[in-house]
Amino acid sequence: MNDKREVFVSVDVETSGPIPGEFSLLSIGACSVFDPDKTFTCQLKPITDAFDPKALEVTGLSMEELVKYGLEPYLAMRSFSHWLATLSDRDDSIVFVGFNAPFDWSFVNYYFHRFLGENPFGFTALDIKALYMGSTGCSWHDTRSSMIAEHLKPTLSGTHDALRDAQYQAEIFRLIWCGLIASHRYQG
Repeated sequence: MNDKREVFVSVDVETSGPIPGEFSLLSIGACSVFDPDKTFTCQLKPITDAFDPKALEVTGLSMEELVKYGLEPYLAMRSFSHWLATLSDRDDSIVFVGFNAPFDWSFVNYYFHRFLGENPFGFTALDIKALYMGSTGCSWHDTRSSMIAEHLKPTLSGTHDALRDAQYQAEIFRLIWCGLIASHRYQG
C-alpha cells in the first residue's frame, strides 16, 4: 500500500481545436477537488493560428484577444506548476482529475513538456466519466455530463469557462467519491 498522500486536482481546459501542437491551449481552470476555493486560472497566447470555429464558438474566446492579452505559454505553465506546488508537500502525489480527462490531460501534458520539460501530474489522469461508469455499472453512453448531473444533482453546472467547469467537475467527483465511500462502509 502506498502511504503517499494523494492531492486530487480538477482541471478543465478550453482549446482552439481537437489536438495539442496543431491547435492551442487557450485557457486552464483548476481547483483542489476537496477544497474547491483553492483555484488557478489563466488564458494563454495561441501557439498556432489554427482553430476550429466551433471550438471558439463554444468557449466565446477570441484568438485575436488572446494574442494581445494571453500569457506566454511558458509563463502560464510555470504559474500553474507553482500553484500545484502550493497544494502539496514534496512527497505527495498530485492527481489530475478531469471530465473526459484524456482530452484535457493531452493538452496539459503537451504544454508542460513543451514549455517546462516535465509534467507535475506525471503520466496519468483520473477520468470522472470512467469512475462514474465503474461505480454505477452504467453504459458509456450514460456518462454524458447531462446524464450524470441528472443522477447526482450537483449544485453547479458546466459553462465552458475553464475555472467554473473545473469546480463543477470537482463537485461531480466528490458526489461520486462520497457515494463510493458510503457504499463501501455499507458493505463492509
